[in-house]
Amino acid sequence: MYFDTHAHYDDERFDPDREEVLSSMKEGGVSLIVNAGSSMASTRKARDIAEKYPFVYFSAGVHPHDSKEMTEASFTELEEISRHPKCVAIGEIGLDYHYDLSPRDVQILRFRQQMELAERVNLPVIIHEREACAPVLEIVKSFPGLLGVYHCFSGSWETAREILDMGWYLSFTGVITFKNARRPLEVIEKMPLDRIMIETDSPYLAPEPVRGRRNDSKNLVHICRRAAEAKGITPEKMAEITMENGKRFFGIQ
Repeated sequence: MYFDTHAHYDDERFDPDREEVLSSMKEGGVSLIVNAGSSMASTRKARDIAEKYPFVYFSAGVHPHDSKEMTEASFTELEEISRHPKCVAIGEIGLDYHYDLSPRDVQILRFRQQMELAERVNLPVIIHEREACAPVLEIVKSFPGLLGVYHCFSGSWETAREILDMGWYLSFTGVITFKNARRPLEVIEKMPLDRIMIETDSPYLAPEPVRGRRNDSKNLVHICRRAAEAKGITPEKMAEITMENGKRFFGIQ
């Protein structure tokens, strides 16, 4: 059985058939899902989905794209939602200097404030980083008491080693099945098995052989198989390891 540690079933692309898709998970070999919040509206919807499905948990947070929309009221609500019994992390939060949909100074401010929130509510963090490696690492290192995961990791082994040295985790998506996925596969080969997680980032980043279609958690089978190949273990063993890692990281019994 698989644990999809990062998906977005609140996304509008699931509006036509969300219930049908989520109801098919057990049959598809998926036993746990974390639905990651990415805005205030997304976080509320993620909470509602988690309340409906016993195997779905959620995280509360605002993505850097939407950080310009945050207010003091947002933080009051985020903190309240983060104390929900099925909220297992703060995220996804971080910096995105590729699209710059929010000003960089605002992204930094809201990232730091959400890291402070994670400290207050004693939850791990889910990090989004795109073309902002150094500033994200600088902020992360200024919160040594926090545990976190870099979601959809595609950086270098040098960066991965800095993250792993902090006791943090790395999570990998369908990108590792693409032909040009040299760097994340090198990281998987070198990193310790007890820090790896797998995710779909559904509905995005569908792996080969379903690339280009709407993604869902049942496609973890392809990601797990490729990660297992890179590590030289069986897919069954990789599924078992990533299940235990995800449960330990998110505090799910």
